[in-house]
Amino acid sequence: MTDDIENIEDRIIIDLDRAAAEITGRLAGWRARGLVAGAVTWVDLDAPWPQPLETDRARVARPYSVGIQVEGPGDSGLSVVLFRDGRADVDFLAVGADEVRTEAPDSATPRAFGAVLDDCVGRAFGTGRLSSPRP
Repeated sequence: MTDDIENIEDRIIIDLDRAAAEITGRLAGWRARGLVAGAVTWVDLDAPWPQPLETDRARVARPYSVGIQVEGPGDSGLSVVLFRDGRADVDFLAVGADEVRTEAPDSATPRAFGAVLDDCVGRAFGTGRLSSPRP
């Protein structure tokens, strides 16, 4: 079983630096809509457990994940983490909602991850694309 886990961790499907560019390319637009975005965060695959979140990309030798948290009106908020194998963890409390929604969409490319970001921001804050994610 350990070999399977190591093989999964070593498999790179998506370039996380390009995925981070998808995040940073949206920051000004989010801020213009009144959303507050935190720093882009990184986790290094080789860091000892518990792996710390890093905001300085230079401190991450082998990126395992990249993420962002965004706050909106009231208690609304969004957290998106993309892992190197293309899996994402998405948690959000939409404007006016009383339950956190959790999803795990896949992204095969940085551009696909950008579409996931747009979709989640739209559903969480009522801005951007409002369609549901594809299964």
